[in-house]
Amino acid sequence: MIHTEGTLLSVDVGSREMTESNIDETLESFIGGRGVGTKLAHDRIPFDADPLGPENSLVFATGPLQTSMMSFTGRMSCTGLSPLTDGILSSNAGGFMSRPFVDTGHAAVEITGASDELVGIHVTDEGVEFEAVPDLAEATVEETTEYIEELTGLDSEHTAVVGPAGENGVRFASIMTSESRAFGRGGLGAVLGAKNVKFLTFDGDSRPEIEGLDDELVREIHQEASESSSPMKDAGTVSVSDYANAVGALPTKYFQELQYDKVDDIGSAGVIEHKYKKGTCSSCAFACKLPTRDEESGLETEGPEYETMMSFGSNALIDDFVAIMKSNELCDQYGLDTISCGDAIAAYLAAEDEFGNADLIHELIEKIAHRDGVGDTLAEGIDRFHDELGVENWSMKGMEFAAHDGRTLNGQGLSFATSNRGADHMYAEMYQLEYPLVAPDEALDSDGVEGKSERLIERENKNAIHDSGVLCKFAASNMTHERYSRLFDADWERLQNVGSRIVELERHFNNQRGFDRNDDDALPYELEGLDEELSSYYDLRGWNDDGTVPDSMVGGGDAATADD
Repeated sequence: MIHTEGTLLSVDVGSREMTESNIDETLESFIGGRGVGTKLAHDRIPFDADPLGPENSLVFATGPLQTSMMSFTGRMSCTGLSPLTDGILSSNAGGFMSRPFVDTGHAAVEITGASDELVGIHVTDEGVEFEAVPDLAEATVEETTEYIEELTGLDSEHTAVVGPAGENGVRFASIMTSESRAFGRGGLGAVLGAKNVKFLTFDGDSRPEIEGLDDELVREIHQEASESSSPMKDAGTVSVSDYANAVGALPTKYFQELQYDKVDDIGSAGVIEHKYKKGTCSSCAFACKLPTRDEESGLETEGPEYETMMSFGSNALIDDFVAIMKSNELCDQYGLDTISCGDAIAAYLAAEDEFGNADLIHELIEKIAHRDGVGDTLAEGIDRFHDELGVENWSMKGMEFAAHDGRTLNGQGLSFATSNRGADHMYAEMYQLEYPLVAPDEALDSDGVEGKSERLIERENKNAIHDSGVLCKFAASNMTHERYSRLFDADWERLQNVGSRIVELERHFNNQRGFDRNDDDALPYELEGLDEELSSYYDLRGWNDDGTVPDSMVGGGDAATADD
């Protein structure tokens, strides 16, 4: 099985100490990316750690595919203890940073401790340098990346940055890279901010060689990405909006409704009208990123993506595409997850009967980023403030809901319940099988949850492999079991085993923090047969019926367990 090569570089920002460790056994067992990050976090972060305390750590990691030039590989992973969900969580960002990262020669970089002053950290293949940056306090992402480039000559492709939201401990703050790409979900930007780290840069000339990569398959997939006629090339992920709305799976008016009658104004047509060039991630010929511009105001941003169209559009009853563009750009500049931020604001709009007020939304984004006034309340996330505002708690495990509503797409609802990250659509992507888009032999009836656990487990495990590779989820249509085996030089059963181990480690860590079936796998709406199907899911995974992982399943050495 191919895997990342290199060392673990651990940086204690409090003591300014750096250590390099051999983690070959972990790499061999967990590939890279999310898998390696999860194993290291599980074993190195205390189970009782404060997410915003110095004992928490962030593990940045790439996979073996980042040493290739294959499409769909411009991504990397960041893992830590989430201040939003209070559990272990990996977030995944596209853009261009993954290649400069592998050039450092490190398989993973761990940031731990806390600095007594605001600093930037420069990581290269020759060592680590700290830079005091008091003048960057409260600086936006753009201001910070401009400072870095002027100082070092390194552009935004080399950077991981927090905006004011991260510095101010907003529980859904993002870490931004390549200016507009985000380690978005779960608030890992607040973790970096709590460590008083404003930015990291990565550079070097020590990219490792990965033995066993199937060069022929790499070329085939790259060519297919280039020739693809996917609608995402024209409208990005917003291209799904028409399907979601048609079947009644588009959250609207703070989840009170499931269809939006103004979707045509903010969906694919809006992106197509305002896009002015193509964008992509490192080495990717698929090019699904679409920078947009409003000629009248001069506003430019990237996207927005479908999830942002939901959170700042339909869920807030905003039918002005340019207003959603502005919300997206403000979140990028301040370093905020657009899903959680938009949902939190929609909750406030519901409480104050202010749906459709775009000016208020933009004001609230700024207030959240700076924890100013009511923004201080909203920055805590819906799970923590819903009682105070008198609104329904639309979150799972503390994380605000993504689109692809589980009340219509019931398999996706089941996935929201089992996901270790909470209400995150990318954990298993069951919704893909329940829209009328998939081939008949792959499709699932969207109605009901009975019998869907086996398929769900396979997809959770597969996505754990994607996140460890690190392979973009949009590569899935190019992949078959045979291609996975060729790409990772391991049979499908072994890959499923590795993915299962990653999911188990996440769940086991969270169990030690008190997560269980009753409190954390319960949806805020009823799905017939959910309780029985959860029992089936736990049984198929070999877990206890209360949703906890037996300690015996996470014991033993890495290499032994990965192939069991």
